[in-house]
Amino acid sequence: MSSTVNNSNDLNKALLLAIRALVSIVVLLLFTVLVVVFYNNIGPENIKALLKTGSKTEETAVKVSPVKVIVEEKGLWFAPDINEAAAEEIVYGRDLIANTAIYLGPKGKVASITNGMNCQNCHLDAGTRAYGNNYSAVASTYPKFRARSGAIESIEKRINDCLERSLNGKSLPDDSKEMKAMVAYINWLGSEVKKGDKPKGSGLVELAFMDRPADPEKGKGIYEQKCRSCHGANGEGLPNPDATAYTYPPLWGNSSYNHGAGLYRLSRFAGYVKANMPLGATYNNPQLTDEEAWDLAAFVNSQPRPKKDLKSDWPDISKKPVDHPFGPFSDQFSEAQHKYGPFEPIKSAMAAQAEKVSK
Repeated sequence: MSSTVNNSNDLNKALLLAIRALVSIVVLLLFTVLVVVFYNNIGPENIKALLKTGSKTEETAVKVSPVKVIVEEKGLWFAPDINEAAAEEIVYGRDLIANTAIYLGPKGKVASITNGMNCQNCHLDAGTRAYGNNYSAVASTYPKFRARSGAIESIEKRINDCLERSLNGKSLPDDSKEMKAMVAYINWLGSEVKKGDKPKGSGLVELAFMDRPADPEKGKGIYEQKCRSCHGANGEGLPNPDATAYTYPPLWGNSSYNHGAGLYRLSRFAGYVKANMPLGATYNNPQLTDEEAWDLAAFVNSQPRPKKDLKSDWPDISKKPVDHPFGPFSDQFSEAQHKYGPFEPIKSAMAAQAEKVSK
């Protein structure tokens, strides 16, 4: 009987050792798989960059998130990290850009001067996203001459333009606490950009012109498939629970941008959605074709929206962009073609006219 018990104990010990060995093998295999996946996704040339995520001058920089590792394109600008060391004014400026409606919207804590949209509805991620209309080149290029006003403009003037056009509101005094904070934040974002430079990733993606007019009817179908679920059947957007701002902004109607806003130009809207919409799209992983982006822009900008007095815009009409949809023009093309295209003939005519003047 003693022998039987001993044999049973020996068997149990053997089984336990075998189980431990099997677990160790499984763990080792899993670790090996993780190492291989990590190595293949990042590559040996980028491993060291993981330790330098704050650098803005590395040829290849890597951002690490809890979900995935994103390898940035060579030379692409990305914003400095805002942290406890940032000045209070800069932090407040960022909050004003990200949550404009809370401070300046219809139920604003500071003033009620805007339509309820946020600056970051057009300047994504508080003006930091690559090809998301970011602020990287503002500090380096302002003050500058702008043909729309025919004058040298300051950063303050540019911000007020956005408040009056994209947010269909009123301007802020240049010396107000809020204006100073937004300027401080924008200057801080571009503090490492050399004067006169425009970093890669600034502005919007420039799409090639189509050889046909953009089609609002085709754009309507795209909107129904890919935009309606967030922005609503009538472009009304989705307000947050307490109606102090929008979770998803309105794309037309009384609470959206007016027809003097930059996004009312088809090239601006098409470039914006190509690199950033629908939700989850990026400049290097778009979800729309170029034609879809143009047609979607045509549909959205054919819908009703607030008007703005534009009589003072473009004092030199020869400087109007090819897709500025309001006359008079210095060429023979119609308002409809200036709005929907095709734009290449207009571009060629403007180039020929400019060459003739230069002679």
